[in-house]
Amino acid sequence: MIRSKSSFLLSSIKRGIPLQGLNNKTLLNINNNSNINNNETTLLNKYYTSNCSTTKPYVKQFSSESLWNKISDNTKKLVENLQTENTLYLSRLITLIESTRDDHQEQARMVVSYLLQRSKENNTQYKSFRIGISGPPGAGKSTFIEAFGKHLTSLNHKVAVLAIDPSSVRSGGSVLGDKTRMVELSVDPNAYVRPSSTRGSLGGICKSTSDTIVLCESAGFDVVLVETVGVGQSEVSIDEMIDIFVLLVPPANGDELQGLKKGIMESADLIVVNKADGELLPKARFTVSEYMSALKLQRPKSENWKATVISCSSLSKEGIDNVWNMMMKYKDTMLKCGEFKYKRSLQKETFMKKLIDDEIVQKLWADPNVQRLLPSLEAQVREGNISPSLASINIINEFLKDKKD
Repeated sequence: MIRSKSSFLLSSIKRGIPLQGLNNKTLLNINNNSNINNNETTLLNKYYTSNCSTTKPYVKQFSSESLWNKISDNTKKLVENLQTENTLYLSRLITLIESTRDDHQEQARMVVSYLLQRSKENNTQYKSFRIGISGPPGAGKSTFIEAFGKHLTSLNHKVAVLAIDPSSVRSGGSVLGDKTRMVELSVDPNAYVRPSSTRGSLGGICKSTSDTIVLCESAGFDVVLVETVGVGQSEVSIDEMIDIFVLLVPPANGDELQGLKKGIMESADLIVVNKADGELLPKARFTVSEYMSALKLQRPKSENWKATVISCSSLSKEGIDNVWNMMMKYKDTMLKCGEFKYKRSLQKETFMKKLIDDEIVQKLWADPNVQRLLPSLEAQVREGNISPSLASINIINEFLKDKKD
């Protein structure tokens, strides 16, 4: 019945026959209960916007059932076994998300959306804790994460570690060696370590990190640690996908504070001075006081939380429990004031816009018209006949020329 109604509406629109009583509710019912394809959805959307809607255009809605029906049988088996003790299913789903094949990307979008809706239905979307850990090279990030992760598993937490490695600008390859430096944590039954490559993405993380976090949480890991590439003060993209941003620094780093006052230090919710043991203990105490003084000079990131500085030793494990206690204090504070949930909602919106930017750029460079025009404009830019800005606007206009209605 629904299908026949949608066929009648589509046939009438194509023949130019005016329709009576077409509203957003009618379109929503047709979308959720019939097998109309994307082209038909676009046609209905355009007709409704032009002839029926006086407010917002009709937006296609996705139910968990409709998302599940669009997932292939092989992928469904991976999702169904996601919460088993065998992390092989989780690894295969992460590989699916990281794949650049169009069919894999289509499946990945459906899987992540389905898992998000399922966590919302089960009221488990805010039970996990996403922790981002960054810092300059030599701060001991991998050593800290192993000691910290082992502490969490001893408290009966399930910990997932997403270690991001830089990729080569020449070959595109990556060493992915962080897992080899977490020997004990890698074999812990309550832990999962997954190294990934940035694949050219800036900001210390990779494009699929946000979706990988959702997979890990759906697999039952209640604490997700994201170790970023140690590139310096511009490494702030991680703050758009985690709950708390931890900046890990080595002792005797006071002379370098001037370069860290902006950027990454402003994004930190907690600063941890690592290697506070042995001969470095006095220097670590000095570094703590230096960073505390520096924090007084900058505006707090949130009106509900002021960044603080503590020290620990990943080697002797001293102070590791204090780091976790401070993180939990942060989470409790943010949950009570409502900023925890608001931040996650805002992160999803920000990530959506970033993906739109990435997808548009990819489609632009793959456009046949752009590829035909590009060599000529490149030659004119090299010879100094036109400016790069003039060439770029011509390329954009060529890309948009056939996209206009």
